[in-house]
Amino acid sequence: MASITDYGPAMEIQWCPGCGNFGILTAMRRALVSLGLEPYQVLMVSGIGQAGKFPHYLHSHVLNGLHGRTLPVATAAKIANHELTVIAVGGDGDGYGEGGNHFINAMTRNVNITYMVHNNQVYALTKGQASPTSDPGFVTKTTPEGAWASLRPLALAVACDCSFVARGFSSDIEHLAGIIQLGIQHKGFAFIEVLQPCVSFNHVNTYDWYQKRVYKLEKDYDPTNRVAAFSKSLEWGERIPIGVVYRNDRPVYEEQLGALKTSPLVKQGLDPQQFEELLEELTVQPLKPHR
Repeated sequence: MASITDYGPAMEIQWCPGCGNFGILTAMRRALVSLGLEPYQVLMVSGIGQAGKFPHYLHSHVLNGLHGRTLPVATAAKIANHELTVIAVGGDGDGYGEGGNHFINAMTRNVNITYMVHNNQVYALTKGQASPTSDPGFVTKTTPEGAWASLRPLALAVACDCSFVARGFSSDIEHLAGIIQLGIQHKGFAFIEVLQPCVSFNHVNTYDWYQKRVYKLEKDYDPTNRVAAFSKSLEWGERIPIGVVYRNDRPVYEEQLGALKTSPLVKQGLDPQQFEELLEELTVQPLKPHR
């Protein structure tokens, strides 16, 4: 059975001292161990950014993609071997900016993967530019007059009928580990946003700022009530909820693919002869000389 030490760190960690990513990494290790998963059963997929470095510090299978293109890669991996536990990781700029279209499509299809977004409200790897979730008025080198709008990712997820929508806080490791466990256990697309202070480039949304505002959802809160979930997902500012905001069990994408009914693609035999007819159709025939 796997232990915390089995999950790393796999190499020297390069995050800034005090970065919220450290708490997220600890929570992920605890969640994987609590679920009884071995490193060889887990695939971590990421793109580019500080959050994109996350899989480098965790012993498991790792696949790095392009900036904002994490989810297509994770989807392909799950289709190829749906026995793997596939966890996609990205930042708010990576996931909501460059990768916003993939985010919507993955939620709509309900691919059976877990998607964890580290939201520090800046592009931290490239020195603190405003991101899609930067609060209005947030001043950076790219927004000297202040950011003018802010995306509400949880509201977008509920609107897309994402089958699992949750939020955690990097400082509350025990609570976050529990949320990650629930997300991995969920059959379908599990979206988990993690509030993660950036100590280097975001001096507004600090640990103290979050501690005064974050609260756990009430015990009698019903995450299956979509209307209530949408209202809750819009809360931001003076009060910020964490916990499972919305859940809707519905068919997953892989169940609709006939090729996966017998076994994962990686375990199926390949007969090159079956492609001959297709290749003949695609082969460009030489043009006859015109007379």
